[in-house]
Amino acid sequence: MTTEWSVGMMLGISSGYWRGCALQAGVRLKIFSVLGSGPKDALEVAHVVGSESRATGLLLDALAAMQLLVKTDGMYKNSEFAGKFLDAGLPGYMGHIILHHHHILDGWAQLDAAVMTGEKVTRRSYGTEIERESFLLGMFNLAMGIAPQLVGQFDLTGRKRLLDLGGGPGTYAIHFCQANPELTAVILDRQSTEPFARQTVARFGLSERIEFIGGDFNIDPISGGPYDVAWLSHILHSNSPEECQECINKTVAALVPGGLLLIHDFILDDAKDGPEFAALFSLNMLVGTDGGRSYSRAEIFAMLNQAGVSEISHRKCATPNDSSVISGVKK
Repeated sequence: MTTEWSVGMMLGISSGYWRGCALQAGVRLKIFSVLGSGPKDALEVAHVVGSESRATGLLLDALAAMQLLVKTDGMYKNSEFAGKFLDAGLPGYMGHIILHHHHILDGWAQLDAAVMTGEKVTRRSYGTEIERESFLLGMFNLAMGIAPQLVGQFDLTGRKRLLDLGGGPGTYAIHFCQANPELTAVILDRQSTEPFARQTVARFGLSERIEFIGGDFNIDPISGGPYDVAWLSHILHSNSPEECQECINKTVAALVPGGLLLIHDFILDDAKDGPEFAALFSLNMLVGTDGGRSYSRAEIFAMLNQAGVSEISHRKCATPNDSSVISGVKK
């Protein structure tokens, strides 16, 4: 679809970070959670948050203009949407991914420098643990919305053991096991993610069917196999082409003959000029990694062919961020 550009559209995109920063400030200051208990005026919100009252009023008005808050006679309350997704006290809370976006904002502000040097930039740190928590919880929240849709599209009948490589909290391993009662799974990820993964798996009552193995798949061998199916969700884009090929080679080696490999990522078309989110995500990887980017369908097909994978196909899944899945079978 062709975009009809206009001056107004251009300026709206250029200043789009204003809206993002206002939303991120509201989440960071827990304003939506404060209003979860009922309507308040700016002075009341400032008192609870510990912020300056005039500035708080300006932010509340901006959030009301964005229709995330509703303002009536000087009182503010959450919109229906904000009350559902931005109040940290409710199960639908999506604030963690918004905080992650806040943490990487400084890197994006230096995109021109990254393009000049071809290297990631040094960005402001909010603390390793704080950034890890928002990233892991944010990925969990997003995956919880997408996983049921994706899992149902793959027939794992007869397959007994699944590898969730770099699976973090194990969201996909959980949903694959829920959909396939005879399946067991291994989450293989860095040791720092283990407490969160075990807690999440236990919450779904799957501790006896899903285990965790700590390790760095870019360095360590892939253990716990052999596997009947391997799920690589948002793994390739963090790595260089050489690292991607090595990762795929090691994963294929851990599969049984006839084993199924599923790669879920922001996959570019062969010309690499779309989908838009995948193309922009390459820039996100440029400012934040040492060689990562989005990869095209043709590039991933070539990696799989080199690793001895056949029956390769690409399935577009109509997810909110245009992610899709490439599958293949070990020869």
